[in-house]
Amino acid sequence: MTTHDGATLPPAARSARRRSARLGLLAWIVGLLFCLPALWMVLTSLHSEADAATNPPSLAASLTLDGYRNFFGSGGGAGPWPPLINSMTASVFSTLLVLVLALPAAYALSIRPVRKWTDVMFFFLSTKMLPVVAGLLPVYLFAKNTGMLDNIWLLVILYTSMNLPIAVWMLQSFLADVPVSIIEAAQMDGARLPAILTRIVAPVTAPGIAATALICFIFSWNEMLFARVLTGVTAQTAPVFLTGFVTSQGLFLAQLCAASVVVSLPVLAAGFAAQDKLVQGLSLGAVK
Repeated sequence: MTTHDGATLPPAARSARRRSARLGLLAWIVGLLFCLPALWMVLTSLHSEADAATNPPSLAASLTLDGYRNFFGSGGGAGPWPPLINSMTASVFSTLLVLVLALPAAYALSIRPVRKWTDVMFFFLSTKMLPVVAGLLPVYLFAKNTGMLDNIWLLVILYTSMNLPIAVWMLQSFLADVPVSIIEAAQMDGARLPAILTRIVAPVTAPGIAATALICFIFSWNEMLFARVLTGVTAQTAPVFLTGFVTSQGLFLAQLCAASVVVSLPVLAAGFAAQDKLVQGLSLGAVK
C-alpha cells in the first residue's frame, strides 16, 4: 500500500489503516441503526393512515402530506401552536434561569472552591436520585392551593429546579479548566464578580455553557409527567398535546408521526445550530 506521494507504508501502518477503516465502517453502520427509527417515523408521516397501518408496512406506498395537514388543523381553531409556544416558553425561560443560577454556583465550587465542595456536589447529584413521581403529589397540592394549576410559569419554576443540579455539575467541570491567573489578573484590575463571570468566565467556557444549555433545553422540552398533571388547556405543552392522537377510536399513526416530526424540529434545530460548541463542550476537560 502506498500513500498519495508514492511512499510505501510499513506493515504496521497498513494494518493500523485497515483497522481504522473497519472501525469507521462500523461507526457508520451503528449511526445508521440509531437513525433508522427517526427515518422510519418521517417516512410514516408521509403515508396515508391506511398505508401507515398496514402490517407489514409498505415502503412503496404513495406519499402524501395529509398527516401534516391534519396535525396543523387539529386542536381547534388555533391548531397546535399554543402547545408549541408553551413548550418553547417553558424550555427557553427555564434554561436561561438555570444558566443564571448555575454559573455563579459552579464558579464557587471550582475556581473559588468552598469547604467540602465534594459534599456539595454529591448533594446536587443526590437530588436526581429521587423518582420524579415521588414529588408529584406535593407539587400538585401546592399548585392547587396557590392557584398555579394550568400556569406555564409553574412549569418554568419546576423545570429550573429539575435541571439546576445537572447544570451545576456540568459547569463545575468546565469551569475547573479556566486558568486562575486570568481571574486574578482581572481582580487586580478592579473587576467585580459580575464582570468576571460575564466578560471572562463565560467567553472562555462558552462551549461548555452551550452544551449545558442544550441539554437543559432538551430535558425541559421532552418533560411530560408534570406537564400532564399540572396543566389543562391554557398551559398544555407539546408532549401532552401529542397524547391526544391516541384515542379510544384507535391510533392515528401517520398523524402522530407527523406531529412527532414537527415537535422534534426545535430540538434538532437547536442541536444543529450549536453542534460545533456542543462537541467542544462535551469534550472540554476530557484531557487534562
